[in-house]
Amino acid sequence: MNAAQAALVTTGHNTANVNTAGYSRQSAQIASGGGVSSPGVGFFGSGAKVTDVTRSYDQYLTSQFNQAQSTNQSLGTYYTQVSQIDNLLANQTAGLAPQMQQMFTNVQAVANAPADPAARQQLISSGQALANHFRSMDQYLNGLNANVNDQVAGSVDQINTYAQQIASLNKQVAMFSNATGSQAPNDLLDQRDQLVNELGKIVGTKLVVQDGGQYNVFIGNGQTLVLGDKATRLAAINSASDPSRTTIATVNAAGKKIEVQESMISGGSLGGLLQFRTETLTTAQNSLGRIAITLADSFNAQQKLGVDLNGAAGGDFFSQASPGVIANSRNTGTGVSASLVDSSQLTLSDYRLDVGAGAVLTVTRLSDNQVVTPQGGNIYDGVKLDFGAAVPASGDSFLIQPTKTGARDLTAVLTDPAKVAAAMPIITGNATSNKGSGAVSAGAVSAPYLAPASTLSLGYNSATNEISGFPAGVNVTVTLANGRPDLSSPYTGGAVPYSPGGSMSFSGITVAISGTPSNGDYFTIDKNTSGVSDGRNALLMGALQNKKSMGSGTASFNDAYGQLVSTVGNKARQLQIANTAQTSLTAQIRSAQQSVAGVNQDEETANLLMFQQMYQANAKVIQTASSMFDAVLGIR
Repeated sequence: MNAAQAALVTTGHNTANVNTAGYSRQSAQIASGGGVSSPGVGFFGSGAKVTDVTRSYDQYLTSQFNQAQSTNQSLGTYYTQVSQIDNLLANQTAGLAPQMQQMFTNVQAVANAPADPAARQQLISSGQALANHFRSMDQYLNGLNANVNDQVAGSVDQINTYAQQIASLNKQVAMFSNATGSQAPNDLLDQRDQLVNELGKIVGTKLVVQDGGQYNVFIGNGQTLVLGDKATRLAAINSASDPSRTTIATVNAAGKKIEVQESMISGGSLGGLLQFRTETLTTAQNSLGRIAITLADSFNAQQKLGVDLNGAAGGDFFSQASPGVIANSRNTGTGVSASLVDSSQLTLSDYRLDVGAGAVLTVTRLSDNQVVTPQGGNIYDGVKLDFGAAVPASGDSFLIQPTKTGARDLTAVLTDPAKVAAAMPIITGNATSNKGSGAVSAGAVSAPYLAPASTLSLGYNSATNEISGFPAGVNVTVTLANGRPDLSSPYTGGAVPYSPGGSMSFSGITVAISGTPSNGDYFTIDKNTSGVSDGRNALLMGALQNKKSMGSGTASFNDAYGQLVSTVGNKARQLQIANTAQTSLTAQIRSAQQSVAGVNQDEETANLLMFQQMYQANAKVIQTASSMFDAVLGIR
């Protein structure tokens, strides 16, 4: 009867906990009570006894389920976050591409009608709209970063709570196991396994079972979280290398917070958040910043090569961000500044500058962890580092962010339509007295451009077949009509050989003379003092739209933005597919695990009937024995 009662209680316990998360079905282990020897007869059985109450548990399936669920949470979190950027970038109306197209369309309108104030105002308005859009997108990405920071801090609090509870249950499990002779406290074990399962949803875990049944729990790639009844406390802190990022630290016995490398944290929603921030969010923000910086740099450079309606040299159209340098909070030496040298060399990566013994500098590109070789004068991928009079101390480090604030700091600073430098700074002409068929081109300028002090008259000498009249002492580079350079260039004597259709470049000015000039014919180059009917520089501004001015001459602005949209979209699609597959796999593993540990109500109902009959049968045995004993006592 006692064995049947124990089995009934255990089955009732299973039935009551059919919906309890993490509960494992328990079974009363019934064995024969042994026999009692009767001399000359043999052994008479003494009934049944309960030897143990065990839980249906498979360590392998449980571990496999926890790992699958952790991976599923990581992929799901990453996909949720990256989808927000994908929706922002790929929007056909709110995306960046339509705004850039509109601005360059208005540039072309100015080139077609350089004296039209309405066209000039539309260009300025579209430039302002484009800059506003860049800033708006950057603000959105900063909001995502702030959201990630909040979620990291919340995840750390949850991890600490679970770690303390697991450590407390470890202590109780050890205490009860010792008190009961190594009999397992099944419900406590289930509670502890459920906590490990919940912890795995937040961060990937590794479990080591000690002698005595206590759990040692490690997170990520080996960071200790629980050792027996001791739990390591974590804290959410601002990163020492980048205060805008909330990261994770361990708190030692003295209360000191020691930052954990984010690469050590993987799996779970926290691992997905950190991976999203490192791989996609930072890259997206840097990509937008690079486009903004290169657009401003290229547009400003071309604007400065032109003249406005007043005949004055053009000024900046856009403001331009400077590379950011963040000193590590543990530094002891002086700071470092950075400046942009060549926007076409900018990459999408941040960099880390480490100062070694003897002031040896090492710059590491963080996107691929490759050490970058300077291109002379402390220039790294288009960015120059300046250390001033002092050098940082050995052991100092700095985070270099060439493009992060590019979109944030982009503004259209030109507000006066008359100051749009649509015209070229030079005008050329053929003397009216010329007798030959020679003709000079409209000319072009490039930086560094030096305006002629007075009108230049370039004359043709048929005896020497030379063009003379160039400023004395100025280098003149000649390019032949077939595009090949004159190997004798540059010339400094004020005269150069005449090559029909070839170009001549000096002081940032390039002109070409074609045809057959007569002896004494001359051609003039002068400053343009009025840009009313000249849209040549505006045409060059418009050509910037398709110029390969990014990625070391491999991509235009539209190419770079399209690549960003494609990269983020492909990543979102990959994560969606991987998450769907992982969700299915996790469900299959859970089904296998529940087939072992889960409570089946139909099975428990059948067991209740069986154990009830067992109890009633044994009660009948006792009742029968009692009747027989009473009959014996009644014999006189």
